[in-house]
Amino acid sequence: MSRRVRLGFNVGIISDLHLNKNMDLRFIPSLVFAEKDLRYREISSEGDVTVNKTLESIILNFPLSFKYKSDRFFNNFRFYALGGVRFDWDLGSNAKARKATDIVKIKGSDWLIEYGVGLEFYFPLFIFSPEFRISSGLPNLFVPTENLRYSEVLQNLRSRYFMVSFQFEG
Repeated sequence: MSRRVRLGFNVGIISDLHLNKNMDLRFIPSLVFAEKDLRYREISSEGDVTVNKTLESIILNFPLSFKYKSDRFFNNFRFYALGGVRFDWDLGSNAKARKATDIVKIKGSDWLIEYGVGLEFYFPLFIFSPEFRISSGLPNLFVPTENLRYSEVLQNLRSRYFMVSFQFEG
């Protein structure tokens, strides 16, 4: 089995608590629209067959992270690193779907560890911040299903994200 994650869209509100000149405690509740692809490769005497399953997700995520910022360079930009935890609640979770025997079921909540890097560019009216972030899920999200033939080959599913964000702060 291989996995491929498609592109998604994320909208959030930035909340910062400035702890000191270079450290912030950051909370950015967000609404995420995404799809996850699962691809199975069935090997049989008749030949190989690839089966694709798409899991659509609408996720509320609640990240809490520490952001360590460098001093400004040329009074125009600075580097930063961040790390923290995140709780995701999947509004489109199908774990309780009763009659669906052809879909892979996943749990509705997830805890993740996050870390990343970014740049802050200072403009007269706003701050623009491109950011690269990696998130790794802690719990197993897979819900075994008795009548699903793919359920026997899966043992666990964990979230893994690589995100590129463009943040605008006033």
